[in-house]
This record gives sequence, C-alpha cells and structure tokens, in this order.
Amino acid sequence: MKFLMNIAFKNMFRNKLRTIVSILAIAFAVMVIVFTRGLIDGMVADTYELYIHYDTGHIKIIDEEYAQKERLLSLNYTVNGIGDKSLTEMQSDLEELQGIEMVIPRLKFGAAVSTEEELVQMLAWGVNSEKELAFTNLARELSQGRMVEAGNREVVMGTRLLEKINRSVGEKVTMVYTTAFSSFQGATFEIVGEITSNLPLLNEDVVFMPIDTARQLLYLEEESTELLLVGENRDQAETYLPAVQNYLEQNGGEKYLAQSWRGGSSFIQLLEVSETIYNFVYLFLVLLASIVVINTLVMIVKERTQEIGMMSALGLKSSEIMQLFILEGTAMALIGSLAGAIGGGIINYYLAGVGFDYSAAFQDVDILMNPIIYPTSKVEHMLFGFAIGVVVTTITAIIPARRAAKLEPTEALREI
Repeated sequence: MKFLMNIAFKNMFRNKLRTIVSILAIAFAVMVIVFTRGLIDGMVADTYELYIHYDTGHIKIIDEEYAQKERLLSLNYTVNGIGDKSLTEMQSDLEELQGIEMVIPRLKFGAAVSTEEELVQMLAWGVNSEKELAFTNLARELSQGRMVEAGNREVVMGTRLLEKINRSVGEKVTMVYTTAFSSFQGATFEIVGEITSNLPLLNEDVVFMPIDTARQLLYLEEESTELLLVGENRDQAETYLPAVQNYLEQNGGEKYLAQSWRGGSSFIQLLEVSETIYNFVYLFLVLLASIVVINTLVMIVKERTQEIGMMSALGLKSSEIMQLFILEGTAMALIGSLAGAIGGGIINYYLAGVGFDYSAAFQDVDILMNPIIYPTSKVEHMLFGFAIGVVVTTITAIIPARRAAKLEPTEALREI
C-alpha cells in the first residue's frame, strides 16, 4: 500500500495545472458548504430563539378558540385558571411539573396612538417584567431607561415606534384600546424605556406594560391570553409536554391547548424541513466539483494507457491499479477539502461578528426573523464540509479507476 501511495502522490503533479484546478474545484465547493452551513445554522438558531422568546416559549398554553383567532387578539378566550383554581394556582401547579422551570403570563391586545398625521397601531403586551427579563434578551435590547414596574401606568417602546408617535423616554403618551367588554377607551402612560433592536417586532410594533395594569384597563381579573412554559432545554420540550397535557385533562382544562415550540409555529416546521433539504444541496455542490476530478482522472487514464499496460504486464493486479487511481483522487480530495474547510471556517469566523444585513428583503414580512443574520463559526461545520468533500470525491473517483483496472495489458501496450 505504501508503494501505491508513493506512486499516486508523484503522479498527481505530473500535470500540475490540471491537478491544481481539480483541487481548487473541491476546495471551492467545500468552502461554500462550510460557509452556507454556518449561515443557515446561524439563521435557524436565531429564529428558533426569537420564536421561543416572543411567541411560543418551550410550551405555550392558550384557549383552543383563541388559537383559531389569535391574529384578532380577541379578549374573549383567555387563560383564566383551571377547574376551581385561579390562574396563580394554575401557574404554581405547572411550575411543579417535571422539567418546567418558569411560567410566563402574557396579555396581548391591540392599541393605537393618534398623531397629527395618522393613527399609529401597535401591539400592547401586558407582561411580568421580572420573568420577561429573565427569559428573553430584552435586558440587552433596552437602550434607554428601564423596564416597566408592576402597578404603574408606564410603557416601554421601540425606537422606531417612538419616532412614529414623536415621543421619547420621560414623556407621556395616550393610548386607545378596546376592553374585554368591547368598549372603546383610552389611558395615559409614562414612557420609561426605549428598545433598540434589529427585530422589527420589538423596534416598531410592540409596547410593553405591566400585566396587572393591562388587566385593570381591560376589565379582566386574573387572566392572560397565553402562558409560556419554560423548561430546562428547548430540545426536551417534547418529553415534558405530555405531563402538561395530562395536568390540563385531569383538572378540567379541556378548553386549553398545549403545544411545544416545534408544533406551535408553521414557520418553525418549515425551517426544520429546509435544514434537511440543505443537506442534499451540500451533497449536490460536492458532486459538481467531483465532475472536475472525474474528468481529470479520465484524462489521466487515457494518457497513461501504455503505462497501465506495462504495470499490468509486470504483475500489478487490477485491484491494485484501481487502488492507485482511487488514492490519487483521494489525495486531491484531502488537500482540496482541507483547504476549503479552513477557508470556509475563516469566512464564518469573520462574518460571525459582522453579519449579513437582509433588512431590505425582510420589509413587510410578518415573521419573527432577525434581518441581520450572523453565521455561526463552529468546528463541526468545517469537519462536516471536509468529510463530505473527501467521501463524495473519493467515491466518484471509483468510476475512472475501474476503467483503468479493466484495461487489458496487451491492448493497453498497443496504444500510442
């Protein structure tokens, strides 16, 4: 084997230009794979986090009727306790279930602020500030002021939303809204904080207020439009979902729907399917690069027909001739894949701190996705690209290698 490896390595550089082109083709394909995998991984991971933080939690409990009319922000179908237990007692019970670390109540409703030019519509969220800050990334998104405090008529808004209503932190704003009794009312709030975020939802749509204040204004007692359950790990949500569903069923909570973060959003399900599809795209990219390697080896077989016949006549077996050309293809695959993996890793490392700004593409798109995508820089992406480059290229090298092995010595020696 060592003898064959030495010959294969020497043969690689008999035509340096052709070998270099083959190696560069593999390197480019692997580099694209590593970069694309880092980009997709960064986008998917960030999107999962955003949906979990601002939509689904690890598990979300809502009224089944509310699930059908969630976009209408109806206040007629709330989570208001279970059986003869209040919402507070229900939350305490849920936190006792295995795997559940926190239960976060939210009360969502529509609101608006009138300016001289227009009526600015917004999404009002009544929240428990301590739990929101502990679970989400709101703490680092606050650019001015503080988060709202329970019992106060105060709000926190995004930078873009404040610009729309021509207000700033420290000023007051009057908001109009529809109560649980469908009456149209208004209330004045102090703006105590500003959120500056790349996420349009936070920057220009949502206004946060204390949940107890929201309940009072909407004439709701101890009610929420949803409960977000937070577990130890998002990937284990499916394992403790049955316990939550059993609790609801056994305590007369048939009207409630409990969904994990994977099942609570069709967009999340679409992303999971797309991850599988991208694996086939990676494979296709390497196959395209392998065509260059196949072409190179086919030309080598043609040029060395006499040489192959001579080796066969001197006692080299067909299997050994086949191994010789496979080793030559593998050597090119190793060099190219290594160079591509390192190159892709360097690109991802740089872009992980800079990011790609897709703001223009995300305008008027109603999905929870950060318009600035930061690729992830992981060794596993480099190893994946390297492995798929070596394996696929080596397998495709079998085609010309078999052709060389099948040459008859007498016929090969007659070639000029």
